[in-house]
Amino acid sequence: MLKPDKITILGIESSCDETSASVCRGGRILSNIIANQSVHEKYGGVVPELASRAHIQNIVPVVDAALQAAKLSNNPQDSLKKIQAIAFTQAPGLIGSLLVGSQFAKSVALSLKIPLVGVHHMQAHVLANLIDDRRPSFPFLCLTVSGGHTQIVLCESPSVMKILGETIDDAAGEAFDKSAKMLGLPYPGGPLVDKYARQGNSKRFTFPEPQIPGLNFSFSGLKTSILYFLQEQKSKKQSFIQDNLPDICASIQERIVTILLNKLRNASVQTGIKDVCIAGGVSANSGLRKGFEQMGKNYNWNTFIPAFEYCTDNAAMIALTGYYKYMDNDLVDLSAGVTARAEW
Repeated sequence: MLKPDKITILGIESSCDETSASVCRGGRILSNIIANQSVHEKYGGVVPELASRAHIQNIVPVVDAALQAAKLSNNPQDSLKKIQAIAFTQAPGLIGSLLVGSQFAKSVALSLKIPLVGVHHMQAHVLANLIDDRRPSFPFLCLTVSGGHTQIVLCESPSVMKILGETIDDAAGEAFDKSAKMLGLPYPGGPLVDKYARQGNSKRFTFPEPQIPGLNFSFSGLKTSILYFLQEQKSKKQSFIQDNLPDICASIQERIVTILLNKLRNASVQTGIKDVCIAGGVSANSGLRKGFEQMGKNYNWNTFIPAFEYCTDNAAMIALTGYYKYMDNDLVDLSAGVTARAEW
């Protein structure tokens, strides 16, 4: 039986449009390789069929690169023999994309006669906060924000998590992207809103904050108010967006960030927990990171944010989650399926 610090996991992430592979040993990340897909840009969003085809093309070279970067063996061909288990994203995500990753993981696991670990993508985003040496103590709160999810999670251990609040309609990441589309910005629009917001005045325009009870979120009403605002202003002056783009972006970003952080503050007050994290693709947003760190100072939190490469979809978080699940003997067999939507 290997010691925990020698247990080595190969992680595979293919939930959407990033093909990623990572090697984790003893809870430490040795490599994290990500292949992005630019093919979707001209369509204004991810095309599922094109995404799955790109995964098929990318997965072998990406896994090979991750194994080489991890330097498990002087002979690259022997690297797979150093792996104790393979973790893969099982849910949620695009079915075609998930199938590519899961079938590849099953094939390799079967050939090597090693176990499989199925990983929930959003659980992995939370545990991305455990990758760095500076990490939160259990229990901690985590705001997970992505294109498809917005949740406040109470994490009691790597295997015990509870959702305290979540969006009742649209996710924050979708609100960023749809707002960008209204502004005529190309896909992916969220990072461009962030880029222009850095140059703008966030107090120039005011958008309403939804009054949602408890710790749940809503962004559909905000998107509608932004749409009506832009239509009204363009009816007065057609060049309104072009003339005021930085201020519009800054004002939209300010409202989305305050919605997120006000709920997170309430969660901390209700639970008394001071170790607070953010995770998910939108946690790379500069406005959210700055606002989060400032709120942490105001309320005496210990704040944690993953490095940028671990915020967006990546296999490092899958491999690390797989490591903890492997240590708990939480494994799946070759019949395990993938799911587009799955509760924790």
